[in-house]
Amino acid sequence: MFGDSDFFLSEKFKLESFCAYQDRCIFDVKKKLKASLLSEEKKDQLIAELIQDKFIDDERFALSFAQGKQRIKKWGISKIKAGLRAKQISAVLIDKALKTIDKSVYLEDLTQLIEKKKRLLSAEKESYKKEAKIIRYLLSKGYQLEDIFKCGIRED
Repeated sequence: MFGDSDFFLSEKFKLESFCAYQDRCIFDVKKKLKASLLSEEKKDQLIAELIQDKFIDDERFALSFAQGKQRIKKWGISKIKAGLRAKQISAVLIDKALKTIDKSVYLEDLTQLIEKKKRLLSAEKESYKKEAKIIRYLLSKGYQLEDIFKCGIRED
């Protein structure tokens, strides 16, 4: 049977691997630790050591989350913000992460999504229905209404 310190080191090694695979936040690590047999005190100690050793960094996580979701998934600001809130990231770090998003690339992605959705809805005859469907789609992706209209959703 494991000794107490052997078990602790084993759990620490697993979490170091978990955190090294991709950026993680404190919330993700706590969620992973729920199933662990360690005491709450040992779990807190483990998280503190992972933070000290730079395996966990909420700021780094927030920055990579925001940039990745915008670049790869084409999420809008509202959805990114909600995703970070769900991970219990502080408002200060959320604001800092959102400021790193390049607004010109963001609006370019939005324009591409509008054009793609227009092509998919080409069979829709009534322009107001088509426009409503596109707006609903973009809102669900987290884009803000003012940005949607800025990018020219209207049929000319």
